[in-house]
Amino acid sequence: QVQLVESGGGLVQAGGSLRLSCTASVDTFSNFYMAWFRQAAGKEREFVANIGSRGGLTNYADSVKGRFTISRDNTKNTVALQMNSLKPEDTAVYYCNALQGATMTGLLSWGQGTQVTVSS
Repeated sequence: QVQLVESGGGLVQAGGSLRLSCTASVDTFSNFYMAWFRQAAGKEREFVANIGSRGGLTNYADSVKGRFTISRDNTKNTVALQMNSLKPEDTAVYYCNALQGATMTGLLSWGQGTQVTVSS
């Protein structure tokens, strides 16, 4: 059974930084493009960033470009999201997932996510 476990969220002031981590219990982790998504209260889940299966290709939503950095470690089945210069509008529950490229949504069952709250 595939399991995605996110961690690293918390409360931070605007301008601060957080580093999120996700561990995937899937045998074929290195075959997947991986992505981070987020869902703010009352809003739909949205794409944040993705990274290629070998880590060489990255893509970001315009709203986080230049502030967030996605990375992965295929030896540990982990994907990380370094978030700098955080803004109150970054407040959301953050999820990782394998990327369904055609629809830019998650391919696997969703984990519980990790809450990020940015105070102004």
